[in-house]
Amino acid sequence: MAGDDDYLALLDRAKIACPETIENHERFELPEMDVLQEGKITVLRNFIDITDKLRRDPQHLLQFMLKELGTPGNIEGRRAVFKAKIGPQQINDKIQMYTETYVICSECGLPDTKMTKDGRTLMLECEACGARRPITVRKSVKADTANTIREGDIIEVTISDVGKKGDGVGKVFDYLVVVPGTVKGATVHAKITKISAKTAFAVPTTEPCTR
Repeated sequence: MAGDDDYLALLDRAKIACPETIENHERFELPEMDVLQEGKITVLRNFIDITDKLRRDPQHLLQFMLKELGTPGNIEGRRAVFKAKIGPQQINDKIQMYTETYVICSECGLPDTKMTKDGRTLMLECEACGARRPITVRKSVKADTANTIREGDIIEVTISDVGKKGDGVGKVFDYLVVVPGTVKGATVHAKITKISAKTAFAVPTTEPCTR
């Protein structure tokens, strides 16, 4: 049909007219999270690099993360400092959530957006395709869900006792964590291999914590 041919011709011309935008979207990647844990403090060393890439106000992203992570924190130079031990995966998940909520256009999938106000409603306006949508923030994970561990998680645990079989035992959240080959008083990183009710079995590891 002539109408279909005309539509396809217009579509081809549109694709030719905007290859740069499509190519830019394919290249859009956030910088790799540079996370450093110093005792009970977690530092995201390239925080400003991330906000520069997102084209968002650093304080806006910081306040979102502090609320989601349930911890105080602040910006120091180009770093974000969180006053709690937070795993790199948790930080990555929250930044991805922020990106999907406040940056990526839901129509064309491009990051070329800006936030505007329509009365009291915060809107996301796409500079690439012109789409506008109200920004809806997903509810934070409930505390009882956040304070859980799963198989494969890497956690820090302080061994408070030794069981009859010589295995170290510690407490994380509401879980009793059993770590063979550890001694009382030691603080180790442990990878969860199995969970039964509120008892978690783990093995020592040198990998960084994910929780």
